Amino acid sequence: MNIVLLGPPGAGKGTQAARLQASRGMIQMSTGDMLREAVANGSPVGVKAKAVMEAGKLVSDAIVSALIGERLDTAGRHGAIFDGFPRTRQQAEALDSLLAERGRNLDHVIELVVDEDALVERIAGRFSCAKCGASYHDRFKPPLADGVCDHCGSTECIRRPDDNEQTVRRRMAEYRAKTEPILPYYDERGLVHRVDGMQSVDDVAAQIEAILDS
Repeated sequence: MNIVLLGPPGAGKGTQAARLQASRGMIQMSTGDMLREAVANGSPVGVKAKAVMEAGKLVSDAIVSALIGERLDTAGRHGAIFDGFPRTRQQAEALDSLLAERGRNLDHVIELVVDEDALVERIAGRFSCAKCGASYHDRFKPPLADGVCDHCGSTECIRRPDDNEQTVRRRMAEYRAKTEPILPYYDERGLVHRVDGMQSVDDVAAQIEAILDS
């Protein structure tokens, strides 16, 4: 089974992909992680990607498609979860070709639907312990003692530079402008399922499992 997980940054795609890997043995195709891995390994595609990135340019669709093709060739009979790809209609068409060339089909496109204001609150409130990496949230998961890590007792915390309202809203706008337009392409084929991404991680996972079992 091959599926696409869609949704803006922070919607929980990575979390749900990890669960599907654990429960179903599927392989997560996260283009960002794959690019970093290819560059580190010095693969032919990685060498091309490194040169492009060092020049300060965006990696082309051709390079990303080649990277996905490489991973599909080593995936055997395991299903694939596409996370972060496709982002455009052109990439969606390229993915169809990559799958068809390998005798595969796209089975489901699952969009994690989120409320923008709630997503801003979810992301902007995240922080972690600088020592052990334990995750917290200002509102939803504060440490038991203010400013003290529950796990190691450290009083140092860190926040990701892009975990702020301005960045989240910009990414939401980019998602609506660039990625949402590919949904009709999949809707015409009856592939799209929409899941409430604002529910708990367990509830979202249960909805996705029900879709894959249907």
